[in-house]
Amino acid sequence: MPNRLGIASMSLGRPGIHDLLSKLRAASAYGFQGMELFFDDLDHLAKTSFHGDHFAAAHHVHHVCTTLHISIICLQPFWHYEGLLDRNEHKRLLTEKLPKWFKLAAILGTDLIQIPSNFLFPHPETGKPRTTGDMSVIVSDLQEIADLGLQQSPRVRFVYEALAWGNHINKWEESYEIVEQVNRPNFGICLDTFNIAGRVYADPTCPTGKTPNADADLQASLALLRSRVDLSKVFYVQIVDGERLSAPLNESHPFYVQGQPSRMSWSRNARLFAFEEDRGGYLPVLDVAKAFFDIGFEGWVSLELFNRSLADPDPTTPRSHAKRGFESWKKLVSALGLDTGVTSSVPNLDGTFSYPTSSLPVQHRL
Repeated sequence: MPNRLGIASMSLGRPGIHDLLSKLRAASAYGFQGMELFFDDLDHLAKTSFHGDHFAAAHHVHHVCTTLHISIICLQPFWHYEGLLDRNEHKRLLTEKLPKWFKLAAILGTDLIQIPSNFLFPHPETGKPRTTGDMSVIVSDLQEIADLGLQQSPRVRFVYEALAWGNHINKWEESYEIVEQVNRPNFGICLDTFNIAGRVYADPTCPTGKTPNADADLQASLALLRSRVDLSKVFYVQIVDGERLSAPLNESHPFYVQGQPSRMSWSRNARLFAFEEDRGGYLPVLDVAKAFFDIGFEGWVSLELFNRSLADPDPTTPRSHAKRGFESWKKLVSALGLDTGVTSSVPNLDGTFSYPTSSLPVQHRL
């Protein structure tokens, strides 16, 4: 299976500022074949065009995606789920939210729902934690949701990702251990260059932007990844970089948010596409990405970028980010010799895009 290029809907513009359909057209124009659909984008479309009907909005998105030859990679994020101390909320998520997401996924034509590791903040009034680090509870919760996915027809898969600022699960090693313990065929992992390097290599609160033993720790982590990860458990990968800040992210930094983990604040404002060193990119993205492909990964490669630039109200924002993402992809394919199943695909000077395969639209114009 060749590697296919995807992007997150949030990576082309902010919901409420840039509409989802413009993002889909921009992605198609620059050769993206898939999109991670964020519920916020679907919700905004539903509220603005379909009287709040998420199912009607999903049907419309599916129609547009079919026209543009774009697949929905996954629906995400099904967040703040595992390890909740409030078991009534746990039950509500399974009995009220999840059935709706199953139906939305089916309409959108995807069998995949993404679960990020829980980063629910302490209770705003009591300051008490709202999640547990008890691995038996976390694993049990994820087994429960995976089993419900297996009962669907067709079955629904779940992809778990360790966020670098997760409450209890913030390294790929921890998330993979959970995947192994959950031990369900429809439960796998997402490997992300930003969250891996952003946790073990980068520290936005330090003047250097790096942890004390950044290089050695990262290499040890990648060596373990190459030796331990079962390829069948990797459902897709994400490849982006991060910006080295000009000053440590402390209370005086413009990105600082009280009570929010520094890596989360950094991530929300300062992710970059790979090979954007001119914009401040400094993470060893190629080293991390190479480990993914060294274990034999082939499939969806998604560019999940968050950045303050996405809030620019300029209507060309989705297109400019799609172009940057495509340029990053071309360099990644060249650097790692990736199999994409095509010989070349480049934008034309007149703003159209030519595809070399007969299965995709030719000269699609925005």
